[in-house]
Amino acid sequence: MSLLEFRKEGIYCIPGRFYIDPWLPVDQALITHGHADHARAGMKRYLCHHFTVPILKIRLGDNIQVQGITYQERITINGVEVSFHPAGHIIGSAQIRMQYKGRVAVVSGDYKLQNDGISTPFELVPCHEFVTESTFGLPIYNWDSVDEQNKGLQNWVQQNQQMGKTSVFVGYSLGKAQRILKAVGQLGPIYVHRSIARLNQAFEELDIPLPPYHILDFEEGIKHVNQQIVIVPPSLVGTNIIRKIPNMAYGICSGWMAVRGARRWRSADAGFAISDHADWNDLIEVVKGTGAEQVYVTHGQTAIFTKYINELGIEASEITTAFGKDEDETIAS
Repeated sequence: MSLLEFRKEGIYCIPGRFYIDPWLPVDQALITHGHADHARAGMKRYLCHHFTVPILKIRLGDNIQVQGITYQERITINGVEVSFHPAGHIIGSAQIRMQYKGRVAVVSGDYKLQNDGISTPFELVPCHEFVTESTFGLPIYNWDSVDEQNKGLQNWVQQNQQMGKTSVFVGYSLGKAQRILKAVGQLGPIYVHRSIARLNQAFEELDIPLPPYHILDFEEGIKHVNQQIVIVPPSLVGTNIIRKIPNMAYGICSGWMAVRGARRWRSADAGFAISDHADWNDLIEVVKGTGAEQVYVTHGQTAIFTKYINELGIEASEITTAFGKDEDETIAS
């Protein structure tokens, strides 16, 4: 018997009577991580990893009712044993494990196997039922190592400095921006958009060190950032705001940059294939490694990835969700 049901509100644990990352208001919401497509407003009660608590409060308000737990800590909800396990996606990201009468289901949220040096590294969790993302579930997506990715960012900044250019990185405010900041933190003064600085506060509150940075206030003038390093969210791409940055060269940091032509489509000066999601090989490794007899594939390349998993002899089904609308699913993030 399946422990999971896919309802209009979201992923539902039948015996536990709670939801995981619901997109409509419910009484009890277990949250895999703090990205806006997985952590939405309007829930009566939230349960998440304790690193995600300050992120939820920053995004959803201080008055939410939220409980934080540690990785591997076990609690019981309506007879279901629940624990959170590292997903490696961003700070505090977790796979949610549910066990009831000897059957185990795991909802992965979003995940990656690469250790970015900020997020807690991914933990493989054996189970009978596994819900996996497939954002980059095509064979063309194979990431370079984190060291190679960081070196690419650093080399680009140094080239821009030699040419008198301002290096402007475009990356999602939670997860990607902090990775960029860490990679280029020793190469000069760094200025970040206020939306990024706001989420950096969560890292600082948790005593997770980040390189020094300044908050960029576009209303106060920005001539002083000339030939420095700037990090902005995808929402600024193509706006008059970003065009005010002097001597700008801008580079998009996203898994989509692995596709030829993606950088040109956004008229960017550079594209860096850096993602907080698993690539094709890592998705397959995780699905096989869980030993799951039933796999549910959500957001991304669901049709192709589901077909491939079925060809491996593992029963897999496509599931429609409201995930993937706020980060690496968009070409600019």
